[in-house]
Amino acid sequence: MTLTIRDFGPADAEAASAVYSAGRPHLLMTPEVVRWLTARAAPAQHYRLLVAELDGRVVGTARCTVHADAGTKGQGGANLSVLPECRGRGAGSALLAAAEEHLAAHGVSRVHSWVDDEPSARDFAANRGYQAGRSAHFAHLDLSAELPSVPELPVGVGLRTAADYEDDPYPIYLVDIAGTRDEPGDLDAGDQDYQDWLTEVWGRPDLDRELTAVAVLDGRPAAFSAVHSDGAHRYWSAFTTTSAEYRGRGLAKLAKTHSLHRARAAGFTDAYTNNDATNAPMLAINSWLGYERCASEWKYIRELSA
Repeated sequence: MTLTIRDFGPADAEAASAVYSAGRPHLLMTPEVVRWLTARAAPAQHYRLLVAELDGRVVGTARCTVHADAGTKGQGGANLSVLPECRGRGAGSALLAAAEEHLAAHGVSRVHSWVDDEPSARDFAANRGYQAGRSAHFAHLDLSAELPSVPELPVGVGLRTAADYEDDPYPIYLVDIAGTRDEPGDLDAGDQDYQDWLTEVWGRPDLDRELTAVAVLDGRPAAFSAVHSDGAHRYWSAFTTTSAEYRGRGLAKLAKTHSLHRARAAGFTDAYTNNDATNAPMLAINSWLGYERCASEWKYIRELSA
């Protein structure tokens, strides 16, 4: 048995995508996005995609990055994926060691990692010095079943899509940034620069602008439900949010319901979403829509200096 850890190359995109989603039907990662993620990263992120080869076959990956925009310096992330049938052969341990070495070389002292809510995965993290923190839940919606009707539009509210903002997405950016400030999480991140947002969010190849619904009030976007898709059957809720001054009016529910109806009409069959376990308002919306929990994950953190 020969195990090799090396950097990702464009020819690995299909295999890396398959490794990412193997045993995790709730995750969406196309080969195009794998290539894009390695090519678009800002220099300060020191993003690196590592590949584990076992006897010449790609069996695992590690995605590691410096959280350059975090309010507290020295933060980084390392997330592993190994094919279920190839676990227990050292690929995960070797990938994690290489990822931690890379991050430490770029000033990271605290590593954040999302871990599947499975005993073997949680034991793997704990045995390597990682401490469990917050949890998040994935949920699935069968789009072949009935959907709740789109709520009645409040007075003065209109519905559009992100495609309507192709020429000037700045109003979408403002809502996104405002919502990100309040998103549950362990990292205190500063506001993302507009040019970086254009590259990393608006320019993402699987952002489905036709399915991303925007609720407009007072002539400007007030809420949106952003969607990533595979362009055929699988739909992923990337982020749903409402500007603070417009919350409590049902606009997030309105946008997400409208988006799901558009997806169903376009032939999509499976919708997935993910929420922090403490995000009660969004969990309630998803429950109303008919989403059913299908998996969970835990944030694990390790101090590299410890």
